[in-house]
Amino acid sequence: MASLKDMREHLKLLEEKGKLIRIKREINKDTELMPFVRLSLRGLPEEERPAFLFENVVDVKGRKYDMPVAVGIVAGSSEIYALGFGCEIGELRERWAFALRNQLAPKLVSSGPVQDVVITGDDLLQDGNGIERIPVPISTPGFDNAPYTTATHWMTRDPETGIRNVGNYRSMLKAKDRLGIFVHPTQHIAMHWDKTRKLGRPLEAALVMGGPPSIAYAAVTKIPFGVDELAVCGALMGEPMEVVKCKTIDIEVPAQAEIVIEGEMDTEYVEPEAPFGEFCGYVGDRVLNPFLKIKCITFRRDAIYHAITSQMPPSESSKIKQIGREGVFYKFLKYDCNIPGLLNVAFHECSGGNEFIVIQMKKRNPSQPWQALNAAAAFDPTLGKIFVVVDEDIDPRDLESVVWAMSFRMQPHRDTSITMGKAAMLDHSAAPPGTLTHEQLAFPTVQGTSALLIDATCKWPYPPVSLPKREFMERALELWEAEGLPKLKLRAPWYGYELGYWSAEFAEEAELALKGEYYQTGVKLAERRQRVR
Repeated sequence: MASLKDMREHLKLLEEKGKLIRIKREINKDTELMPFVRLSLRGLPEEERPAFLFENVVDVKGRKYDMPVAVGIVAGSSEIYALGFGCEIGELRERWAFALRNQLAPKLVSSGPVQDVVITGDDLLQDGNGIERIPVPISTPGFDNAPYTTATHWMTRDPETGIRNVGNYRSMLKAKDRLGIFVHPTQHIAMHWDKTRKLGRPLEAALVMGGPPSIAYAAVTKIPFGVDELAVCGALMGEPMEVVKCKTIDIEVPAQAEIVIEGEMDTEYVEPEAPFGEFCGYVGDRVLNPFLKIKCITFRRDAIYHAITSQMPPSESSKIKQIGREGVFYKFLKYDCNIPGLLNVAFHECSGGNEFIVIQMKKRNPSQPWQALNAAAAFDPTLGKIFVVVDEDIDPRDLESVVWAMSFRMQPHRDTSITMGKAAMLDHSAAPPGTLTHEQLAFPTVQGTSALLIDATCKWPYPPVSLPKREFMERALELWEAEGLPKLKLRAPWYGYELGYWSAEFAEEAELALKGEYYQTGVKLAERRQRVR
């Protein structure tokens, strides 16, 4: 089953699966909407997190909006993400790897619903028109200094190669015809901006909101520089994505998107932007950043505004980054770095889907964990502060399982390494806030920031895991279910198994115990008694 072709299909599917909640009461986008969504993220287990469609939206000035606001619809949970992908949760990793290896270039069409309504020129500056028709919420009321778009997929073109880039960046509403953007120096749009700056001209950009879920998944994922994310979207969808030419700039955008803002990024000046509540769980500091001069806004006649929650994890931002990056890293390590024993990669949501990364593998050689660790640390300078490799019996998604492996399968002096040269991404541990420029904070001091690499695999045969063997646990499970007790969510390991250090004698004694003949063992051990005085 291919992923969906537009946001409407996705909303319909979510509703059919009982994953969409429609909020019909009046909701203030500036003070109530995002706090309402935040309750679900802080108070519900992941499998119960819903998506929301707010149908009656107002702002603090009493303005009513025609557009509903959709939140949590692409990555409110792993299940919601998988529905947008058109597959099961367990298939996501391989689907990502397949799409990255089998890209489909987009298909240019003459028209699309995203251009049902076109607003340009002086119409952009009319009160209640242009950007003011879009109900952009305040994400962190009480701390954010403006509404910011969050599910905004900025499309730019490399001035040297012409290859498109699609990246998800927040956009601060600064004026009726001006938006801010937060850009990290290592991000691909920053490279396009710098190349265009050196050519002495502005950088054209199209900001896409809504559309096929695949564009959101591709935009937030660390796809290698020079790869057209729309071609990856096509592979995720199972067919080329239809695109239309923008009205005022030389960029193509998804024909089935909800809203597109066309404009030019100034390359002569930068201006202050933020504070804004960020994915790391802290409010991002004010920094100098580029800005966009709006030339045109197009949208569907009955457009739906789409927002992504970020801020303190868990959030939709941490979930959407987590799953996409797991797929990209899995493909990179297994197929590009030739690590056949690789089984899984887990980016933990509690680290913003960014800093704590666990790699699961079936180790065939002692060097393979370090091959995986070094390759993972080198993939992107902003991804990962703690990398851990675990054995195949450890669940890389279960932090308790990972901490158990770290506690008893590694020695810090022998099985850890610190690598330098990383770049900080909204990490306030890198330097005190306000003491460095944006560029300095990205790479503080001569060596930048660091990452901790941990080989938490067994280095030699171990005794069995100290839990009852599987057959006894499975029998206990039958009894539990027969009693009608609460449904269990078993965590690995939930039964005992051998890890190489277990003699035939020990196995025989255990079998005698199960027959009630343990006195035989007692007799044998008495014969081995040793004098101590």
